[in-house]
Amino acid sequence: MKKRALLSVSDKSGLVDLAHALATAGYELVSTGGTAKAMREAGLTVLDVSDITGFPEMMDGRVKTLHPIVHGGLLHLRDNLEHVAQAEAHDIAPIDVVVVNLYPFEATIQKPDCTLELAIENIDIGGPSMLRSAAKNYRSVTVVTDPEDYAEVITQLQASGETTPELRAKLARKVYQTTSRYDTLIADYLEKQAEGEDALPAQFAAMPRVQSLRYGENPHQAAGLYGKFYESFEQLHGKELSYNNLIDIDGAVRLIHDLRDGDPAVAILKHTNPCGVGQAPTLREAWDRAYATDHQAPFGGIIVCNRELDLPLAEAICEIFSEVIIAPSFAPDALARLEKKKNLRLIVNKWAEPASEFAFRSIVGSAGLVQSVDQQAPDETGEDWRVVTEREPTEAEWAAMRFGWKVVKHVKSNAIVYANAVQTLGIGAGQMSRVDSSKIAVWKAGEAGLDLAGSTVCSDAFFPFADGLIAAADAGASAAIEPGGSKRDDEVIAAANERGMAMVFTGNRHFRH
Repeated sequence: MKKRALLSVSDKSGLVDLAHALATAGYELVSTGGTAKAMREAGLTVLDVSDITGFPEMMDGRVKTLHPIVHGGLLHLRDNLEHVAQAEAHDIAPIDVVVVNLYPFEATIQKPDCTLELAIENIDIGGPSMLRSAAKNYRSVTVVTDPEDYAEVITQLQASGETTPELRAKLARKVYQTTSRYDTLIADYLEKQAEGEDALPAQFAAMPRVQSLRYGENPHQAAGLYGKFYESFEQLHGKELSYNNLIDIDGAVRLIHDLRDGDPAVAILKHTNPCGVGQAPTLREAWDRAYATDHQAPFGGIIVCNRELDLPLAEAICEIFSEVIIAPSFAPDALARLEKKKNLRLIVNKWAEPASEFAFRSIVGSAGLVQSVDQQAPDETGEDWRVVTEREPTEAEWAAMRFGWKVVKHVKSNAIVYANAVQTLGIGAGQMSRVDSSKIAVWKAGEAGLDLAGSTVCSDAFFPFADGLIAAADAGASAAIEPGGSKRDDEVIAAANERGMAMVFTGNRHFRH
């Protein structure tokens, strides 16, 4: 019996080459609509699905492959005598190859003018059904859903006229990964239609694995990268990114995103925490201010900037050992200088913050937590903030508050940042006590030889007691910014007033656990 291949694709890339390989290997080609037209225009002989089912396409093409002739040809077990007898009794011929990719639902819903009706019309029904039927019977059926796999299929067809069991099994696994993600995208879209754009997904979207990493946080842990990371970032140079590199890149890019406007800015991070941030008229001056905060922690760190990385900054960076450098672009001479460091990872940042985004993490019990990302932009003007002390902040203190509040948002809790208007002066992160974080920040400033007199202290959450505020005042801070909301706010405000400090409550906190 002649071998048969059914092809029905939205993405026509590589279609004709694969169809030619199938025809040359002796397969009869069966197709629908635009796929059949493309193959006929390439000189191939093609049967319409209606030719083998005896049933016309109907309901605007919604019903064409949903037929026992198709699914019986895919699902019947070739080594099951009863199945074979039933297939012969109903004139069902085997279908040996299925090439299907799905209606572009994801691309459709990303269009600004997409309506609910248009989205629904782009929900594929026949495609997933054929893919699942073919994948279930992968021992006998080759099922291809990704044009990236065409080349391997063509190579095997040219070698032997058929595919290997190993390839068929691999392609079947890919089918279920594809259809599960497709269904999840649809479910999430419909959930947002009902509950609003910021609605949490009914089930968290499955993401394809795009890269197996050498290991996770430690060498004994397996790890992989999933999703669309490389649509937002391009690696120009250096070793393959590690799990820890990717976590650090996430933290660095989110921080610099909040500094995207205004003067050139440079941030240095270590273990996702900023250890120095500076702004200045030039990147090199911004680097000097960022590096001045801490001369030790930047070793082996991550450096990110908000402008094209130029040669003066590249020269400064090359004076220390760094793991990753991130910039929107690299000037040619700067790139040439940095590429002299063989292992230094150079990353182009093309990320644009989406309107709504979710963060997720696994917890014990095979469970997970999902939350909307903390995208609340730090206030640029102070208009929404509330002065709670007798003294109003000076213009310099307002500027320091705006700068420092952007930074403290990205420091692990408990977080304390001492800053002026253009640079961090001391950073304390991740301590069980807010006073301890303040002590570390003060100690770091002392180690770096920076004077905290007249600085602003920024706290990611409220001071639960006056002692944290008093410690900041004793260190030299003349102003403070914090969310407020403690039952002892009055005590904290009184302590600030006693010391002549200005203090602002923002009304929102930025915990980072």
